Amino acid sequence: MRLTVLLSAVMLFSLPIAATLAAPRVQVVGLFPGAAVINVEGQRKLVRVGQAGPGGVVVVSADTTGAVLRVEGVERRYALTRELSAGFAEPSRQQLSVAKGQGGHYWVAGSINSQSVQFLVDTGATSVAINENQARRLGIDYRVNGRQIVVGTASGNAKAWRVNLNSVKVGGIDVLGVEAVVVEGGFPADVLLGMSFLNRISWREEQGVLKLESKI
Repeated sequence: MRLTVLLSAVMLFSLPIAATLAAPRVQVVGLFPGAAVINVEGQRKLVRVGQAGPGGVVVVSADTTGAVLRVEGVERRYALTRELSAGFAEPSRQQLSVAKGQGGHYWVAGSINSQSVQFLVDTGATSVAINENQARRLGIDYRVNGRQIVVGTASGNAKAWRVNLNSVKVGGIDVLGVEAVVVEGGFPADVLLGMSFLNRISWREEQGVLKLESKI
């Protein structure tokens, strides 16, 4: 009888421990106005306040130092952290060299929100810029999630929407939460890789070669 009681007590006190171990590993790895980049068990995504991300984790609020997340029904504040690999080693810097191409421009293959695109590097563009047809192909719901603005183009002023892209990637360099502008009509004809991406990495030009490097 006593052995049975002891075993029952062990099982009873083990249950909360097992539940704790089963809880997902959650980190806040990026912060933006009204949104946070969260990492849930290695899956990263930019999530707006009030919306759910990987694993059903909800971003309740976000500011410059951290975010309040609802994880399995429990709200808790998470500070901004640096992502580390499973072995807790510093991540290596990713590098990419791009040779000058047609018309003396730099062209580089990459992706937006995991959808393949061909970028034209434009240091004169303040943001990543795409036209509305490209935005539709990429599945960007700019009219719902964007903020309407007016931008100047070669043909004059045009209606546009400022949005946040979940991910912009070239080579092994992946930047989350990149500001972009979706312009009404067919301008720009090419997807412009502007300063909202370039300012988030290190880059330089040497003898006709553009060298890009991720920041840790």
